Amino acid sequence: MQSRDKKIIVGSEEWCEFPQLGIPAIKARVDSGAKTSSLHAFNIQTFKKDTELWVSFEVHPLQDLRYPIIRCEAKIIDKRSVKSSSGVAEKRYVIKTMLCSGGDTWEIEVTLSNRDSMGYRMLLGRQAMNGRMLVDPAASFCLGEKKADEIKTLYPTSMSENASGLKIALLASNSELYSNKRIIEAARERGHQIEFYNIKQCYMKLDGENSEVHDRSGQVINELDAVISRVRTSLTTYGCALTRQFEIMGVASFNSAESILHARDQIYALQTFFKHKIKTPVSACSFSPMESSDLIEMVGGAPLVVKLLDNNQANGMALAETRKAGETVVNAFKSLNQKILIQEFLKEAKGKNLRCLVINGKVVASILREAAPGDFRANIRQGATATVAKISPEERKLALLAAKVLHLKIAGVDMVRTKNGPVLLEVSSTPGLEGVENATGKDIAGMIIATVEKRLGWKRELAQLSDTD
Repeated sequence: MQSRDKKIIVGSEEWCEFPQLGIPAIKARVDSGAKTSSLHAFNIQTFKKDTELWVSFEVHPLQDLRYPIIRCEAKIIDKRSVKSSSGVAEKRYVIKTMLCSGGDTWEIEVTLSNRDSMGYRMLLGRQAMNGRMLVDPAASFCLGEKKADEIKTLYPTSMSENASGLKIALLASNSELYSNKRIIEAARERGHQIEFYNIKQCYMKLDGENSEVHDRSGQVINELDAVISRVRTSLTTYGCALTRQFEIMGVASFNSAESILHARDQIYALQTFFKHKIKTPVSACSFSPMESSDLIEMVGGAPLVVKLLDNNQANGMALAETRKAGETVVNAFKSLNQKILIQEFLKEAKGKNLRCLVINGKVVASILREAAPGDFRANIRQGATATVAKISPEERKLALLAAKVLHLKIAGVDMVRTKNGPVLLEVSSTPGLEGVENATGKDIAGMIIATVEKRLGWKRELAQLSDTD
């Protein structure tokens, strides 16, 4: 360790410890341009302790990993508006806690913010370094590196291949998708055995006496408690057939094959919403391209939205701003034998929509999505931004009813705000988790696993919890 006037020389990244929070090691980005230090936190909740306001929160201390989870508590000393590196201001709780680094320990102020999308789970600001540190931006780990073996010792995993929890299959097609990775991580964190199975690599033996599902390796995957199906649109028919086969074999499904099929059938979904008096955009469809002019008239003319019936993703729709453009798009799709749905364009949306996450009959999170400049699709994959949204009782009721009538335990409900109240756009049976988790800081994947546990009556034993729980 080098020093100048008894100050510690640090690099652009260093390892730190928060003993009062039960965090033995966390990699910090050293940033003298930031005034206040920031610690990654999610599931942030306030509570009273001896008349004082405290905060409980959870931390993923290891970079690029969502396990282990450390649960922390601290007294709140302030709530401040802090501007992030992207220029967006947010209200954050501020706590004081002891920081250990380079053999020294001192008290610092830390703001709590979800940093899962950031490169580092902690940012060390200049307020914590004043009078103690000098920064060499070209160096790293001047106070010592921590090897993988040491990290494993500091964070001994509580999960093993012989976990005693539920046996769960995640049925999807891309193991690298954020949502799929999060569900796997959440299940393992809670003590369950979960395996990813690629829909395209699974096959079935249909036999009334001895039905089976196999993966490509030939492994029989019958012995399951639950299956979580995240079926992409292009694999709907076969993915739902696999899900249904598990259901017939007595495996609990989330969502069911029938509910996924009904949510994917946009005409069926719209008819169901109409039956239950749920307001949706005026829509029209036909078998033949000959009725294009009448269809456009039915939805009030241009501008209008044209959707592919076999694709409920944002890239499966187009905005036609004039009647002529609408006829051209409709006829082009029809000439390619594409089934389409035409809907009125809700100008009041102004490129924004609400996404409500409904899990097991509760709205657990809501975000407001705003489309990228020049785009009308408020979809995260298309560059939309997401912020936490406070929804009205009417919007909450609509989200719950939309999920209920399609019999979805897990649903992403999209709606727009109009002067006449919320209007339902669509309901997704496989909602993405990234935008919602990053915007709200909530552990949505953990809530999905909790729903599986509740359905099957499974409870964690106290012995399975860490000392910090």
